[in-house]
Parts: sequence; structure tokens; C-alpha cells
Amino acid sequence: MSEWTAADLPSFAGRTVIVTGANSGLGEVTARELARVGAKVVLAVRNTAKGDAAASGMSGYVDGASGATGRVEVRQLDLQDLASVRAFADGVDTVDVLVNNAGIMAVPYALTVDGFESQIGTNHLGHFALTNLLLPKVTDRVVTVSSQMNLIGRINLKDLNWKSRPYLAWPAYGQSKLANLLFTKELQRRLDAAGSKLKAHAAHPGYSATNLQSHSTGAFGKFFEAGNRIVATDADFGARQTLYAVSQDLPGDSFIGPRYAMWGPTGPTPLRSPLARSAAKATALWELSEQLTDTRFSL
Repeated sequence: MSEWTAADLPSFAGRTVIVTGANSGLGEVTARELARVGAKVVLAVRNTAKGDAAASGMSGYVDGASGATGRVEVRQLDLQDLASVRAFADGVDTVDVLVNNAGIMAVPYALTVDGFESQIGTNHLGHFALTNLLLPKVTDRVVTVSSQMNLIGRINLKDLNWKSRPYLAWPAYGQSKLANLLFTKELQRRLDAAGSKLKAHAAHPGYSATNLQSHSTGAFGKFFEAGNRIVATDADFGARQTLYAVSQDLPGDSFIGPRYAMWGPTGPTPLRSPLARSAAKATALWELSEQLTDTRFSL
């Protein structure tokens, strides 16, 4: 059997997909490929000028049987501002697939509008709130982009936002990516308990050269600068993992990535931290996230 690629995507004609952070990198490729196969794609981006530039390079797919054409829409969403998240969600009528793709990596310490450490705020809490607010409008699945760096993550429920300990950029990133997996696990548990047919999946891109690494600090920043030139795959390969999770028939709480961590055929991956398998930690993080964002599971 040949390796799965975006060329194997089924038609998404008549379906709507929201992709956060779709103005560049993995998100842009994800949105482009879904539009190509007929989806209406909403590029949910902080900078709409950059979103418009990305959208201008995306062509709609024309289905020979139905004549359906993919459409691309750019809408403002700032995951570092819960008021923006609420405004975006209020403007959505229905969506088949939500792709929680946007993220920042190993940035200097900063706070979101709502006072969250910026990495946990953007990568987890913003998407947590968005998902809960949109959940009654979702018809198929939620896919959240995590990372191999979940393996270095530790969730500190007493200090999720690094207020009482020295801030460390990479551990903070690892915490946020572990949070993505715990969120997916608990979301699927709650969907199952509610008798919902919706699915929650996660994906990791392997190691793809995107502008995400350009903001990394310290020695790791220099490592990624070299790694992008020597060993990294391209954004098309990284987005392939997300597209597989978006389109394939998978059991709930699947984690998709390259077979050999950074390269190889796309499919379920074992690169999930043992900490990400803790049902108790997943529930505790969910409850804390509800308190911090003032959003609730709504099915």
C-alpha cells in the first residue's frame, strides 16, 4: 500500500472547516488542501492582512459531478484574548471540522490579555475556550495539533501560568503541548459519556520547517536554525499528519504522526507521554481550564 498523502484526501464538498493560524506554515497548507478538495475553509487568524495574502493563493476545487467549489473566508481570531474567541464563536453558524492548529513555541515570557502565560494561553486555553464555545455547532470532529515535545511536558496545576516559579521557555512549551493531548483525551471521554458521535483527535507534524521556529529562544533557537536547513521536512509533510486526522475514519482520541517520529508514513503514533495517558490529570486540567476561561463542555 502506498504512503498516504494529501493527494488521497476525499472530497470535502459541502463541508465547512475552521483552521486556526491558517495564514502560514502548517495551517496554511491544511487550509489550502481542504479548499482544493471542495471545503469551505475559514482561516481563523490574528492578522487578517496575512490571512488575506494566504487565501489569495488558495484555489477552490471544482467537483466534476456536483460543480461544488471550495470557498475560503478569512476571519479575525486572537487566541490570546478570550473576548476575541467569544466574538469569533458567536459568528459561526455550523462547522463540520475544527482544526486547532495555531501555536507559538518557546517564546520569551509574556502574558495574554487575560493574564495567562502566553504559550499555555495560546496553545491550550484559547483553543479550549474556542472548542467549548463551538462544540454545539460541530458535526464531525475536533483535531488539535500537538508536538513531540509533549514528551518533555509536565502539567503544574498549581502554577499553570508560571507565576510562582522561574519561567523556562521550553518546559512551558512542553507543558502546553502535553495539555493539548490531555485536552483531547478528556474531550473524547466527555463526548462518549454524552452519547455524541463527534470525535476528538490530535496530530503532530514531526519536524517541519515553518516560521514557528523563528521565535524560539536561546540554544534551541540556534539548533532549529540549523535543523531547518539539514533535517527538517517541509510544511506539506507536517500538514499531512493533520489532514489525515481530519479526513480518516479513526477511533476517538487518536494521535497521528510520522511512523519514525520525524519522518515516515502517516498514521497513529506512540509518541504520547505517559503523563498524557492519565485520566485523572486530564480531568483535573479540564476543570481548571473551565475555571480560567469561564467556558464549559456544552453537549
